[in-house]
Amino acid sequence: MLKSMRKNVKALAPALWIVIATFIIAIFAVWGGGGAIGEKRDDTGTLAVVGKTKISTDLYFETLRQRLQALQQELKTLNKSFIQQLNIPQQVLEQMIQQALLLQAAGDMGLSVSNRELRDRIISFPAFQQEGKFVGYENYERVLTYNRVTVREFEESLKKDILLNKAVQVLTAGVAVTEDEVWENYRKQNESAKLEYLLLDEAKMEPAAKPDEAAVKAYFEKNSSRYQIPEKRSALYVFLKTEDLKKEVKLTDADIDKYYRDNIVQFKELERVKVSRIFLPATEKDKADILGQLGALRNRLDKGEDFAELARKYSKDDKAEAGGDWGLYDWKSLSTPEQEAVAKLEQGQISGVLEAETGAAILKVTEKSPERTLPLDEVKPRIQSILEDEKARELASQRMTQLEKSARREKSLDAAGQKAGLKMASTGFVKQGDPVPGVDQAGSISQALFGLKEQEISTPIFTYEGAGLAQLEKSEAARPAKIEEVREDVEKDLAAAEKKEKARVKIQEVRAKLTPTNWEDIAQKNNLEVKTIDEHKREQYIGVIGESPEVDQLAFAQSLNELSQPIEYANGYALFRVLDRKEVKKEDYEKTKKTEKETVLETKRNKFLQSWLAKIREEKKSRINYNLFLQVTEDILSRFGD
Repeated sequence: MLKSMRKNVKALAPALWIVIATFIIAIFAVWGGGGAIGEKRDDTGTLAVVGKTKISTDLYFETLRQRLQALQQELKTLNKSFIQQLNIPQQVLEQMIQQALLLQAAGDMGLSVSNRELRDRIISFPAFQQEGKFVGYENYERVLTYNRVTVREFEESLKKDILLNKAVQVLTAGVAVTEDEVWENYRKQNESAKLEYLLLDEAKMEPAAKPDEAAVKAYFEKNSSRYQIPEKRSALYVFLKTEDLKKEVKLTDADIDKYYRDNIVQFKELERVKVSRIFLPATEKDKADILGQLGALRNRLDKGEDFAELARKYSKDDKAEAGGDWGLYDWKSLSTPEQEAVAKLEQGQISGVLEAETGAAILKVTEKSPERTLPLDEVKPRIQSILEDEKARELASQRMTQLEKSARREKSLDAAGQKAGLKMASTGFVKQGDPVPGVDQAGSISQALFGLKEQEISTPIFTYEGAGLAQLEKSEAARPAKIEEVREDVEKDLAAAEKKEKARVKIQEVRAKLTPTNWEDIAQKNNLEVKTIDEHKREQYIGVIGESPEVDQLAFAQSLNELSQPIEYANGYALFRVLDRKEVKKEDYEKTKKTEKETVLETKRNKFLQSWLAKIREEKKSRINYNLFLQVTEDILSRFGD
């Protein structure tokens, strides 16, 4: 399709190759490459069903792996714990489900992508341009080949991206905003109030004496609806730990070598460049004088004076105290002329005096090492650990699958487990999501129990520790709690309620004593905290208090220096006064109204789209195999260090 664009162009600059490669990874991290980047993986099942679309484990595996590889290149270091904290696997699957829903909608609406639309998207995309012109078909194809992606695969992914954007445009075409909505949003973003407030934390109240039985019983009866015993279930289970199975794994040098070659991108270290800078701000009026000062400093550097010392003494940017050190990454935010100068310098070299938009600078490259691929010997222990974990999990999966078949034949997990020589255990009665100590801290086993009928045997359950099977034995229905079962909670809640009441009484007493000039004195005498917010905006989170509509109301309606009524928050009470207020003017709004309208419209479209996706997802009864999701996710995360 793009052969008509073939033309002779000069060789691509190395930096442009990097930009294009990043773009390719980004596209495939959205749509999945079907194994186009890196090694292929056997499709072991369906991870999710979205209407008529099935999301395979293979597609999810590749999409998540490529997303993590792209993130690793951006962040330089990436580990399993950080990935889990950011919920990246869950985000990737959710995006895949949303994309499937949008593509189905595009099909229902009869939308399509023409060759011309695809051609225009490719040749106009900045990543495939050099000096404002398309780089040419040969270079386009060469970059794709370098990244082990065929033209057909790439263009199919790009078509999906275009189609998705079309679907979004059609679905949100009817969303509009009113003049009042735009004005209110402008006020929300630009109006602010300076607030001062006193905090009384209930924790500072003296605890009451241990409540007597009558008080505890009365509080329990008054608040009995709070105290419920949830449904609990008990099961027999068998579990194989990954760590135990690793002893059975035998790796060969060929296994390690193949993994190294198939995943070579994991072992690339990008170029490291560390930069220091001496910067002096300048205006048109004093530029000549500033350039002269820097010229003198440059001469002193030539004579051997220390760059860091001169930076501490003369530089006028926020890195001066650190000897002008802009580190390995922060310098990439410097002006284009400065970045271009860095590219030309070798380690230890110092630039001449460089003019920038807001002043002038001298740069020094203190460290520079080229991109390199870590040798096999250096990463071999890491690969061994990854492969041992992978193969141990495969063993656990195979054995649990075999045990499941046997247990269903025997209609007893206990009988099948004994025949296989496996040790059985009981979960005891657990709530949904409770951990099973030693084998499942995430609660996957107890979660699975609540999808079983009595005596039903589960499918294999995969956790971060290994894999298991469970057979539901007994269930206890949810019921109101008896006071003996929750006495500790009731006593704790009663004590908290009494302290809260003490805090309410005390804050009223404090309020009666406050004048505009004695806040600090009263606060000190009553063990209260005085805090100030220089610019409070509507719906803004306030430390300790959180979001508070009451505070928003008084911030923009209460008279200056007027004392508020006590405002209750989760752990106490607060008193507020407004010291100053910044209000917006219609004439200022009119200057930016067009941009404000676009921002509000985009926000409203996104909210509409999310609402539509949630509704259509429910209608299409999207289903996720969470056990399989956990298994495949762990397979990928095991490749990243803890």
